[in-house]
Amino acid sequence: MSQAIDASRIPELSDIAEFALREAREAGATQAEADVSLQQGLNVTVRLGEVETVEYQRDRALGITVYFSQAKGSASSADLRPEAVREMVRKACSIARHTARDEFAGLADETDMARDIPDLSLYHPWDISPEQAIEIARACEASGLAVDRRVNNSEGATVSTHRGVRVYGNSHGFLAGYPSTSHSVSCALLAQEGADMQRDYWYSNARSPSGLEALEYIGRRAGERAVARLGARQLSTRKAPVLFVAELARGLFGHMVSAVQGSSQYRKSSFLLDAAGTQVLPDHVQIQERPHLIGAIASAPFDGEGVATRDRDLVREGVLQGYILGSYSARKLGLRTTGNSGGIHNLHVTSTRGAQGFDELLAAMGTGLVVTELMGQGVNGVTGDYSRGATGFWVEDGQFRFPVHEVTIAGNLRQMYQGVRAIGSDLDTRGAVLTGSVLLDEVTIAGN
Repeated sequence: MSQAIDASRIPELSDIAEFALREAREAGATQAEADVSLQQGLNVTVRLGEVETVEYQRDRALGITVYFSQAKGSASSADLRPEAVREMVRKACSIARHTARDEFAGLADETDMARDIPDLSLYHPWDISPEQAIEIARACEASGLAVDRRVNNSEGATVSTHRGVRVYGNSHGFLAGYPSTSHSVSCALLAQEGADMQRDYWYSNARSPSGLEALEYIGRRAGERAVARLGARQLSTRKAPVLFVAELARGLFGHMVSAVQGSSQYRKSSFLLDAAGTQVLPDHVQIQERPHLIGAIASAPFDGEGVATRDRDLVREGVLQGYILGSYSARKLGLRTTGNSGGIHNLHVTSTRGAQGFDELLAAMGTGLVVTELMGQGVNGVTGDYSRGATGFWVEDGQFRFPVHEVTIAGNLRQMYQGVRAIGSDLDTRGAVLTGSVLLDEVTIAGN
């Protein structure tokens, strides 16, 4: 392996970005931006104790975008030598000269650039060899296979570790970068009883290896979940409360994120079109964006355009406070960027009623369906109509009764959001939306 990929590479990448910007300026570009990065990763998968894959990845990339009076041209390359950078800038400029002007194109406003770059503790390398990763994966899978004699097959256990460093600069004079890491361990197992075969999984990811759940727990959880699904039944069609476990509740709110993104708004392809200032959730629900959480998966000191990231309320007392915007979509809507070019940063969903434990949510539901897995892509982003295959557990009197499969959860997201009754304390921190399990009032469950 050559040079390490860490903060020590920032000066080198900064020089490359500055060189590209200087070449763009000398070529006549009125504005320009450059994004340069180095990435390194290791992925190992073991199935039934045998090594299936060992993948080592090491990438470098430079992207340059130039503007000639709002005509835009872009080019990218993995070759960071000066002559290659010079040629790439030339091609980007050539594209821009043959592109129609777009009045909304251009860099984010200079006043929005990040001035202070906080250290968010995003870089914690995991120095493991492929051999060590293989042993971790084997131990994880073995702990799951040992759960029950009915756990008799595996789709494998995977260990991944990635590190990278990125520098972004533009012709406003902004130039900054930071390193980051991400690690994960996952396991997927199959349980069988007679002709009934069920599959389930579990995983953990974190910026730091010390933040990962114990590998034995990950495998055991996957095995226990697979066994629990044996004997699954269908339900008759009915309406009942539905409890989305935390990892699925994250996706439920993800549909809202898509609907309030600037691109969905200006394209008029959102079921929450022009919804800013209106009630989209019950008044006890709050959603705050917190980009500077230390060590969180979706934390970032600045967005993809160099705009400072800041805490803000996306939903306050159930009322949508604004949209999720980069500079282009903000200009299209006559608004200001929210520092979300490239995505959201730690949306934290809470309730003023307080977070309830999972058993408390079951008791509050009484009788209904706990959803543990969703299938299909039956979500219409324009109308909000929702229809997805589901598996889970039927609950009566706050107690699990039997596993359920081959049913469909159907409704409209506007009504489903208004039906959020409670939010759990079992916070899932594995993505950009941080939420506990979510209990919804009556939803249609389509079965046999």
